[in-house]
This record gives sequence, structure tokens and C-alpha cells, in this order.
Amino acid sequence: MIVFVKLLLAHLIGDFILQPSRWVVHKEANKITSKYIYFHVLIHFLVAMVLLWDLDYIQMVAIIAVSHYIIDLAKLYATPYFKLKSIPFFIDQLLHLIILYICAYYTDFWSHTVTLFQRLDWGLITALVFVSFPSAIIMGKLLEAMSDKIELDHKSLPNAGKYIGIIERLFVLMFIIMGRWEAIGLLIGAKSVFRFNDLKESNNRKLTEYILIGTLLSFGLAIITGIIYVTF
Repeated sequence: MIVFVKLLLAHLIGDFILQPSRWVVHKEANKITSKYIYFHVLIHFLVAMVLLWDLDYIQMVAIIAVSHYIIDLAKLYATPYFKLKSIPFFIDQLLHLIILYICAYYTDFWSHTVTLFQRLDWGLITALVFVSFPSAIIMGKLLEAMSDKIELDHKSLPNAGKYIGIIERLFVLMFIIMGRWEAIGLLIGAKSVFRFNDLKESNNRKLTEYILIGTLLSFGLAIITGIIYVTF
């Protein structure tokens, strides 16, 4: 476990702390001919070796460094084909983590992976999944008749309300699991403060009622989910 944690720390330091923005720009422009991609890989190698502080791991770290170079290079050439630049970024990070995991547990990879899955809290995973997109869809269906009667005179980010609802439900579920019910009240209060100015300016009673019902429904679904999880 400690080997994986140190490798993960080395990755975070190398990818997010010791990689200046100008390096990233230069790599994107010059790709394989950029000198900074080689500096970047070398930094990853050195940081990992310093954190592990054991020459017995040099071969493993070298494999990680080479794989890091290949993955980063593939991302540089693949990124222009993606409309959303965040997609290749997250794919890149996922592949790095998989390599780190495989290298850290290569001696008992299969047994460790099986044990890891056996220890997963599937009830918690189900609760987390439910309060995300399924709850958003359920709320959309429940509020469908009301939403048709709401006239919006302002623009907002695409799907912003849906993602705000998902995040708030995740927070509520987390607070219930932790037994911090008072934090839910603070979350409701904070959301009310942010919404107050918009509702005041719109002077739209239907919109106010719609948002209030949506908020209470969102919190209610998360609270019910949390209670079911901690009870069973």
C-alpha cells in the first residue's frame, strides 16, 4: 500500500506541481520534439526514486517513466481530435493511475484486485449512483408539469441546475453518513443565500415556488437515501 501511495504522490507532484504551464503549451505545440516532455518524464522518475528511496525499485520506476512518456505523447497527438479537451486529460490520468497500480502490486496483482473488489461497500456505491443522475432524471419527471409553466428571462450555463443538484445531494448523503445533520442545514442556508438575489430580481412567484419545490425534493431524495443506507 505504501509503495502505491508514494508512487501516486510522485505522480501528483510531477504532473501538477513541477510542470509549469509554459511546458504544457510547448509540448502541445511541438509534441515529440518538445524538450519539456523529456524533462517532465525525468522529473517523474527522480521524484518517484526520492520518495521510494530504494534502488531495488529503479526498474519499476523506469517502467513507469517510459509508460508515462508513451501515454503523454499519445495524449498530445489525440487531443486535437476531441471537442472537449478535458476528455483526453482524464483518460490520460486514468491510464497513469492504472500503470501505478499494476506496478505497485505486480507481485500479487490478481489476489489484491480481487480482495479490493470484495471489500467494496456496494450499498454505498449504489447510494452514490442513485443520488447522482438517476435522482436528477426522477426529479425532472416529477417537476415536468411545473417546468412547462416557468418563463425564464435569463440565461444560465447548460445543465448547471442538474449538476448543482447532483453535487448538493452528494454532500447531503456524505453528511448523513458522517452523522452531521447540522451541516445539511448550513448547506440549505448557503444555497438560499445564493438564490435569494436571483429570485428577488426576477420577482417571479412561480419560479420561486418551482425552485423551492425542486430544492426540497432534491434534499429529500438524498436524505431518504442516506437514512436507508445507514439503517440497512
